[in-house]
Amino acid sequence: MAKHRTPYPAEFRAQIVELVKAGRTPEELAKEFEPLRDTRM
Repeated sequence: MAKHRTPYPAEFRAQIVELVKAGRTPEELAKEFEPLRDTRM
């Protein structure tokens, strides 16, 4: 059975989305903010 994980707060998700739109890569952000690289936004 899959474990349910608490979603990231809306403000955090919005910040990450803005950083990707600004040209940052998911890999860079994973190193900086430590979410899993495969987390879908």
